[in-house]
Amino acid sequence: MSVAINEPVPDIQLPATGDKALKLSDFRGQRLVLFFYPKASTSGCTQEGLDFTAAAADFAAANTAILGASRDGIKAQENFKTKQSFTFDLLSDKDEVMCKAFDVIKLKKMYGKESLGIERSTFLIDEQGTLIQEWRGVKVPGHVDEVLAAVRALG
Repeated sequence: MSVAINEPVPDIQLPATGDKALKLSDFRGQRLVLFFYPKASTSGCTQEGLDFTAAAADFAAANTAILGASRDGIKAQENFKTKQSFTFDLLSDKDEVMCKAFDVIKLKKMYGKESLGIERSTFLIDEQGTLIQEWRGVKVPGHVDEVLAAVRALG
């Protein structure tokens, strides 16, 4: 069963950067932007993280936290966050628990080969832990501005 708009998100706990274990309920009382990216330290994922970092103060001013997630191990996530100076934590979902709950694992084709991987996706969760908006099959350019506009439209 995957998440649905206007439904509570499952309270999954995963290892996070900064030697933490974070659950989605840790962010109750504020909105949460949860973005899934295919692989740490690749060009598109790096740009998306940098765009979220550049807008972090604007999200914070709108009472909205940011979390990134991928199937990378915690060491790769730590290195990615440190190297890029991201201002938010990254989750390590090696067992695909959160990826499956949010239905972001898709069959992808690259160079004629098929494999299962993360479809770049972003989810906006409200202060009570309810999914209120989703973006699937995200293209990086302009995406963070679109998410920020959606957050601001909530007031």
